Amino acid sequence: MINLFMDDFRKRPEGFTLARSTEECLLLLRECEVQVLSLDYDMGPDDYCGSEVAKRIVLEKLFPREIYLHTSSLQGRREMHEILYPAVPSDVRLHNGPLNPSRLLEIASGAVSR
Repeated sequence: MINLFMDDFRKRPEGFTLARSTEECLLLLRECEVQVLSLDYDMGPDDYCGSEVAKRIVLEKLFPREIYLHTSSLQGRREMHEILYPAVPSDVRLHNGPLNPSRLLEIASGAVSR
């Protein structure tokens, strides 16, 4: 089981696998069991945005156990949340914001159960 951090610019947090593109993120979601997923919205000029990943998660039922929206784009965060929220299964936690420092430490130490 992996924790997945999709971002084209930010550094990978400890305990996460880094996806630098939407394509890489979707490949890992399709191929791996994902515990925690953290999504950026703006993925650069040559890539789709995070809302495309959110749509694919819903359409293909690729839900991890926890989803965080760490983007600095308020519009992007709202868009991804509006796509995911109505479709999130009851056993999946959707957070409308980034991981907090204590959760990051918990994941880095290997204690990721929720």
